[in-house]
Amino acid sequence: MSPLPGVWRVRPEAEPLARFLAASLPGELPDTGSAAGTNRQAFRRNFPKHPVWVLIMTTGIAVRYLQGLLKDKKTDPGVVVLDEAARFAVSLVGGHEGGANRLAYRVANLVGAVPVISTATEALKPLVLGIGCRKNVSVQQIAAAVAEALKTVQRSVGEVREVATVDLKQDEPGLVSWCEIADLPIRSISSASIKERPWTTKPSAWVKKSVGLDGVCEPAALIASPRGKLILPKTALNGVTVAIVEDAVPSPFPSRLAAVNP
Repeated sequence: MSPLPGVWRVRPEAEPLARFLAASLPGELPDTGSAAGTNRQAFRRNFPKHPVWVLIMTTGIAVRYLQGLLKDKKTDPGVVVLDEAARFAVSLVGGHEGGANRLAYRVANLVGAVPVISTATEALKPLVLGIGCRKNVSVQQIAAAVAEALKTVQRSVGEVREVATVDLKQDEPGLVSWCEIADLPIRSISSASIKERPWTTKPSAWVKKSVGLDGVCEPAALIASPRGKLILPKTALNGVTVAIVEDAVPSPFPSRLAAVNP
């Protein structure tokens, strides 16, 4: 078995996207086998050869391709489905055991998609940390700033679903290392998206000069949780800024459920 993700495509139009992902993850792009059977038959032969997969297709096609291949969630490969327009990276199978949740974030960050994670453990975590930082900050600086921010709102890191930051900072070593230690995924928000939605309680002249944005941590967190509430505005500590957004459950949901189940 190859240790790399497999990348599969159905339509020729998806070939450039597939090649980009194979080069960037990095992953492997198996032969679709058109000369020796159908695309689906070739996928069935290749499915056991990779620990995780990115399928560039609709979720409906993915479900049909996976029919009869899944046996045990503890051993099945994780599967992420990406639409050809690269809008959503869906963790479809093996979110935890198969590694699909983390792969969905990796794929989403590469192509600017929204990661779609539906496993209960993540869905029940209501907080998003928005983090901005100066170049070459240490793991300890990140940890101290996050701890202080969470302490301020009397919350814990166990309630955090993801860390959101600007794309320019997604590979910052100190931030990446802290997220690995905390077992949290990084959600990369493009600079263009932050420019279009500049939510900041207090714009930063330094950030504006450095990266051309009014701020990072607040808009990144609010974009990552679009129906969330900013429960902690930007706080700064030793070169790191942190904002915290909490998901808000839409108020119509309980009333509708009550009407269905009086």
